[in-house]
Amino acid sequence: MKEFDLNLARVFVLLYETGSVTATADTLHVTQPTVSYSLGRLRRHFGDELFRRTGRGLAPTADARRLYEPLRRALTEIDGAARQADDFDPGSMSGRFTVALTDLGEATLLPRLLATARERAPGVSFTIRPLDVDEAEGQLRRGDLDAFVATPVLSPQQIVRIPLFRERYVGMVAAGHPRVRGESVTLTDLAEESHATVFGPSGHITPRAVLASHGLLDRVALEVTRLSILPYVLEQTDLIAIVPEYVGEVFTASHQVRLVRLPFDTEPIEVALYARHESSRSPAQRWLVHFMSEVLGEQVSPAQLPPWSGDRG
Repeated sequence: MKEFDLNLARVFVLLYETGSVTATADTLHVTQPTVSYSLGRLRRHFGDELFRRTGRGLAPTADARRLYEPLRRALTEIDGAARQADDFDPGSMSGRFTVALTDLGEATLLPRLLATARERAPGVSFTIRPLDVDEAEGQLRRGDLDAFVATPVLSPQQIVRIPLFRERYVGMVAAGHPRVRGESVTLTDLAEESHATVFGPSGHITPRAVLASHGLLDRVALEVTRLSILPYVLEQTDLIAIVPEYVGEVFTASHQVRLVRLPFDTEPIEVALYARHESSRSPAQRWLVHFMSEVLGEQVSPAQLPPWSGDRG
C-alpha cells in the first residue's frame, strides 16, 4: 500500500464529521479546492468513493464508516502527544467563538464564563446563539457552532459529550403565595395548584414529564417556550413551576419567588458540553473546550450538596 499522508487522515475525519467540504476547509484554514484534491487522493488510496453527495451534504460509504473510528482514534493520540493546543495562547491571541446556550444558560452560566474569560483571555470574544437541540448537532459539525451546552443526552458518533455538572429539581412559587407557605409541597398540593411549564426547542422536558407521570398535565395553566420567563410570571400569580435548583437559586436572588421541596425524587439532570472530537478541533477550539469544561465544571451541583434544609435566609 502506498505511504499514507497523515494530513489526509485529518481531512477524512473532518469530512466524515462535518459532511461538508466548506466546513472542513474552514477548520483546516485551507481552500475548498485543496480539500477536494485531498478527497481525490483519499479515494485513490482506499479504492473507494468514501463520500457521496446528497441533499444534506456528504454521506459516508460503508468503507468510510469502517475507517472513521480507527483514524479518529489515531489522530487523537497523535494530537495529544504533539500538544497542539499549545498553539493557541489565550493571553495574547484573539479569537471569536460561537456557542449555543439555552436562555437559562445565558442567565446563569454565561456571566461566569465571560467574567473568567475577561481575566484569562482578554482578546477572546463570544457570539451566543439560542440552543435548538434538533439543529445543534448539525450546526456543530458544519462549523456554525464551536460548542453548545445542553441537558438532553445526544450521542452521535461525530461529536463528543463532556459532562459538566448535575442538579436536581425543586418547586418554585411566588414569595407570598396564598396557599403554599411551607418549605415543601405534597402531591395533593400539586394536584390542587395550577402550573406553569416549558415546552420548546431547548430540550428541557423533565418538568412536563414529571407532571405527566403523576397525571397532572391537565393542571398546566401556562406553557411558555423559555424558562427565564417563569419568575416574572410566578411572582405575579399563584402558579407553581418545577425548575432546576441552581437556576431557581439564581431566580430567588432577583425576583420575589422562593423554592419548595417536591414530594418525590426526580432524576438529576446532567448539564453537558458538546463539541467536535479533539482531533477535529482547531487549536483555538481545543482551548475553548478545555476552558468551558474547567470554568463551568467547577459549578457546585445541588445534587452534591448536603440534604437541603429549606433555609433561604
